[in-house]
Amino acid sequence: QVQLVESGGGMAQAGGSLRLSCAVSRYTFNSYGVLGWFRQAPGKEREFVGRLNWRGGSTYYADSVLGRFTISRENGKSTVYLQMNSLKPEDTAVYYCAAAPFGSSYPGLEKGYDYWGQGTQVTVSS
Repeated sequence: QVQLVESGGGMAQAGGSLRLSCAVSRYTFNSYGVLGWFRQAPGKEREFVGRLNWRGGSTYYADSVLGRFTISRENGKSTVYLQMNSLKPEDTAVYYCAAAPFGSSYPGLEKGYDYWGQGTQVTVSS
């Protein structure tokens, strides 16, 4: 069964750090080639944050988080992390991890992903 579960959200001050985790089932990482992170702030559309390709571990980030956020994986633990540094109030959102199939044509868009976690709230105060 495809399963993704986010954790690690919470509150941080501007300039602080948080690390989000996405626990990925064995079925998920065997069947899907890309794990993406998205976020959605109140009143806004869901926004692409970054992605990681299982093969080779390459990553790609949205300009808004480039240089501040890092996606990594722990293969043995079936966990993908989103390390968020230098947090800004505008980073406040619900953060989601999602799985895209091998060969997805839209790894940077919502429509490219088939399965989603439940989301975890990140709140950054000034």
